[in-house]
Amino acid sequence: MELRGALPTAGLADGIVTVDAGVITAVAAAPDGAGPAADRDVILPGLIDIHCHGGGGHSFATVAADEARAAADFHAARGTTGVIASLVTAAPADLLGQVRALAPLVAEGTLLGLHLEGPFLSPARRGAHAPELLRDPDEALVAALLAAADGALKIVTIAPERAGAAALASMLGDAGVTVAFGHTDTDYAGMAAALAAAGPGALVTHLGNAMPPLHQRGAGPVAAALVAAADDAAWVELIADGVHVDGGFTRLVFAAAAPGRVVLVTDAMAAAGMPDGAYVLGPLRVTVSGGVARLAGPEGAGDGGSGSIAGGTRTLLEIVATAAASGVPLADAARAASESPARVLGLGPARGRLAPGLAADLVVADPAAGLRVRRVMRAGRWL
Repeated sequence: MELRGALPTAGLADGIVTVDAGVITAVAAAPDGAGPAADRDVILPGLIDIHCHGGGGHSFATVAADEARAAADFHAARGTTGVIASLVTAAPADLLGQVRALAPLVAEGTLLGLHLEGPFLSPARRGAHAPELLRDPDEALVAALLAAADGALKIVTIAPERAGAAALASMLGDAGVTVAFGHTDTDYAGMAAALAAAGPGALVTHLGNAMPPLHQRGAGPVAAALVAAADDAAWVELIADGVHVDGGFTRLVFAAAAPGRVVLVTDAMAAAGMPDGAYVLGPLRVTVSGGVARLAGPEGAGDGGSGSIAGGTRTLLEIVATAAASGVPLADAARAASESPARVLGLGPARGRLAPGLAADLVVADPAAGLRVRRVMRAGRWL
């Protein structure tokens, strides 16, 4: 099978991708004068979202496998051919139940893995996490979660200033789990030290959100993360949806980080792709208005004001389009949603790029309609 279109991540304005038996066998420039005009379609690698709580009205914070499958299917049909299921802060018994229920979906390939975005977070920067369930890093709890996950746990977010954070980060690293730092009230030195100790595989959870802002007399964790990313020594997540961060911040992050060190994510919740209305994120109530999700009721008073942003409502392809509209080259935005997350997960040799020998995961999109999805292929099969 041959597919023709613009291949920005391969540096081709008009190219052909050849697929056979679920694998990309060739990527080459198209011959002049044959096939459709190159500007009719853009072909991108299948997108990989490493921070996603749900979508299409379905949540990953569940013990029902069909609920989680429905959330994964929603995103797959919109170009995200690989997804990590992110779990918000919950009681230990609830987290263990969710991990046990979702681990088989990782084994079967529906999910790429699991991400714990709590409960080891800062109460001062809790965002959409229940404050009464936050706790210091707990190695016994994590050992139980690792056992329940049976290899499915891929990422854990920790606030580096919490007691026991360094020991837990070391434990997770030894277990092959990516350590992410976020939902933190630490300063520049605290974030810099945590990232240095964790090594170049460390990740920063949704840079700029749930942490002190960048300031010229208190550079804070944002600056420390950008310095590490510029030194090719850390990955930084970015929810470039125009709500969590604006276009100027998006351009700054891409300009400052070393190539490939920005990872676009959705932080999507069940409301992604759904109408405005009332939803839940873990145990918390959320109201979506104008496509923006915010905590409802007294829980919304976190992070300095009522109505804290409570996850995203966009798909990853929409975020790629928004980043490109802000001035980031489309090739860079697309790589940040495909190749970079694949490298975070250790999947770089197998997926995340349009290159011979890699899995035939790809998205055909309409550039004239803001990258509206036309078709999605996963492992050589049209979804």
